[in-house]
Amino acid sequence: MTIRVLLCDDQALVRSGFRMILEARPGLQVVGEAEDGAQAVRLARQTQPDVILMDVRMPHLDGVEATRQIVAAGSPARILVLTTYDLDDYVYAAIRAGASGFLLKDVQPAQLAEAIRVIAAGEALLAPSVTRRLLGQFARTLPGPRASRASPASLSALTERETEVLRLLAAGLSNAELAGRLYISEATVKSHVSSLLRKLGLRDRVQAVILAYDTGLVTPQQP
Repeated sequence: MTIRVLLCDDQALVRSGFRMILEARPGLQVVGEAEDGAQAVRLARQTQPDVILMDVRMPHLDGVEATRQIVAAGSPARILVLTTYDLDDYVYAAIRAGASGFLLKDVQPAQLAEAIRVIAAGEALLAPSVTRRLLGQFARTLPGPRASRASPASLSALTERETEVLRLLAAGLSNAELAGRLYISEATVKSHVSSLLRKLGLRDRVQAVILAYDTGLVTPQQP
């Protein structure tokens, strides 16, 4: 299956570099290029990509707002945020807006191609070590309990095991680590994750982590 990719970056040199990398690899097709967020929103609707590589710092409409608008429009595209700094505040805002992961712009060609395949498959591109740093940032920037968008009642549809999986997922554990902790197979872990995402109406694991913090299922004091 060919993965359709939309490139969004205000620098033509960056876009052409990514295009060359992706088109040299089988199964990846660049379906469009956007130079700002507004164009990214428009092309996402027109080209129906599977994955969008989204720069967060762009003129007119930045990548955060573009991500928010694309997700709000119901696009099934997975959004992979590109940044120069791995602790960029824009990254956290973009992930809250619906992005499925992030990459540094100096990523190696093979890693870029693999990241796109991971995102297209519905996984979240956040290595455990990165996830833990990400959670620390979320913990510092979360609104107060009354301002939270989610309530603990939203978790009531989950089974006890699914709730346990969500709690560990929010602590930054990978599928393999989850399987080891719960003495189950990785396939079973994936099944539980898919089930809890479906019940909670979430796009992916990243959104599940955010909800776990928003509802108070996990707190900054629970690494």
